[in-house]
Amino acid sequence: MSADPPGGSRRLTRRLVQLYIGLVLYGTSMALQLRATLGLDPWDVFHQGIAKRVPLSFGTVTVVVGAAVLLLWIPLRQRPGLGTVSNVLVVGPAADATLWLVPAPEAPAVRIPLLAFSIVLCGAATGLYISARFGPGPRDGLMTGLHRRTGRSIRLVRTGIEVAVLVTGFILGGSVGAGTVLFALAIGPLSQLFLRLFAIPTATGAGSEVVARGGAEDQIPDRSEI
Repeated sequence: MSADPPGGSRRLTRRLVQLYIGLVLYGTSMALQLRATLGLDPWDVFHQGIAKRVPLSFGTVTVVVGAAVLLLWIPLRQRPGLGTVSNVLVVGPAADATLWLVPAPEAPAVRIPLLAFSIVLCGAATGLYISARFGPGPRDGLMTGLHRRTGRSIRLVRTGIEVAVLVTGFILGGSVGAGTVLFALAIGPLSQLFLRLFAIPTATGAGSEVVARGGAEDQIPDRSEI
């Protein structure tokens, strides 16, 4: 059977399925890391810190912050895609649904494996939704927009943003711990692994454009990642 033509319905369907499964799993991974209570990634430290100060759920705060970050794209002349808007709308509700379904464990024998599983799941979710190639998440777009406008490296811009949100979130009461460090060390290699695993072949049979370029201009998404 011949491959689908460029823009073929089967390839588009696969991309859409990967996008939305990836975003739902991303929200699920956020909630599971929160339930492990061993430390969050920088953006979720920020989200949790805000959630402790306002009468909003963790997932709702994630949506509001994502929308606010998306507004910062305007002066940076960034253009959102379907994946960008979907990221804002899907990840937060998925996180809240998981928090509602999954109780907080108390035993370290449960919390430690839960932390490890949540980070691996985040890597898989990253590979799914970025390989779909429907545009970066709002936080990633902020990073790449600042990179273009300032001329600073992606690594430097990302580090600056994540340090800022981590410190702010910690001051607001967000959870920083071993999970924060483990996430920082593991998410890059895991994301790259799953980006290759879930790459969608192009019309010429090559792998995903994102993978070929090392992951969307060398970015590994924050809570996207997202």
